[in-house]
Amino acid sequence: MSIQEKKYTNKKSGVTIISPLSPIETTEVYDTYWKFAALRQEAFFKKIENNGYPWSNDSIINTYRFTNAYRASDRVSQYLIRNVIYSPEFSDSPKEVLFRILLFKLFNKIDTWKLICSNFTKPSFEDYSFHEYNEVLNDAFTAGETIYSAAYIMPSAKSAFGYSRKHSNHLKLIELMLNSNVTEKLSDAKNMQSAFEIIKSYPGLGNFLAYQLLIDINYSTIINFSESEFVMPGPGALGGISKCFTHTAGLDEKEIIKLVTDRQELEFERLGLSFKSLWGRELQLIDCQNLFCEVDKYSRVRHPKITGNSKRTRIKQKYKRNPKPIDYWFPPKWNLNDKIVSELVNQNQ
Repeated sequence: MSIQEKKYTNKKSGVTIISPLSPIETTEVYDTYWKFAALRQEAFFKKIENNGYPWSNDSIINTYRFTNAYRASDRVSQYLIRNVIYSPEFSDSPKEVLFRILLFKLFNKIDTWKLICSNFTKPSFEDYSFHEYNEVLNDAFTAGETIYSAAYIMPSAKSAFGYSRKHSNHLKLIELMLNSNVTEKLSDAKNMQSAFEIIKSYPGLGNFLAYQLLIDINYSTIINFSESEFVMPGPGALGGISKCFTHTAGLDEKEIIKLVTDRQELEFERLGLSFKSLWGRELQLIDCQNLFCEVDKYSRVRHPKITGNSKRTRIKQKYKRNPKPIDYWFPPKWNLNDKIVSELVNQNQ
């Protein structure tokens, strides 16, 4: 598709930037998308640098809960990477790593993982018993404990496995996946989309959940694809895209996410924004997909008159400070961890 060029002049630097967006038409939320990304990442680094709270001058960011600009920086993802996937306490065999990822991510809640570990010390598929794991989760559920994260809705998969309680079906889903050689299938996948289709083929895992699991598995060494190889927009991202664009010139949502990911440096420059990347790692497709979801929420307050296709008008979750520090650590294959250590050492000197 031929896209006409449009020029912007950066007010601070005076640099003229070619912006090939026309005939794509944007709303003011499109600029807010980039401003939000910069503000959220600024707050992320201020928190790491132990700057006093609040970490942002933006009242909306200080009031409501938003994920980080980079998905892997969020607390749950950090816990998964460091304590579930790469912990030296556990087996590093691909099948056991995948078992732990699925067991953690289908609940997506750190407290649930800790509950399981308190009962089984070192969870492994080799020693796994449906009856024993199910009993632990049943007891927690009966006691009124919340065993699932509220981050996104998990379908019960009851039609496939027949249990009345969701966690029982999800344990059976893990069994089904691992007993059907899914680890080997994923390892043999030629590209990220093929791996996505493998995950999606299992009961209860639609486009959104299959993509989220794919990203989590890709943190490990089971597969090794670029995070900017493939994207599958979720419902929140679709809402954000509908608020940012009034006309996409025939591009679908995947292509829009790819477009903004490719244009990130130009857009930050166009708006005169200082965006500090993740120790040299640019925003990836998964991050830009998530940012559309977050700007959908953010714009409910910042731009309440621009509703897009979203029916929600308020942000439900308020921000609550968690006093537990995060020792940031990313998949070793990203080659970021030495850079983090070096920067933090320099800051403390």
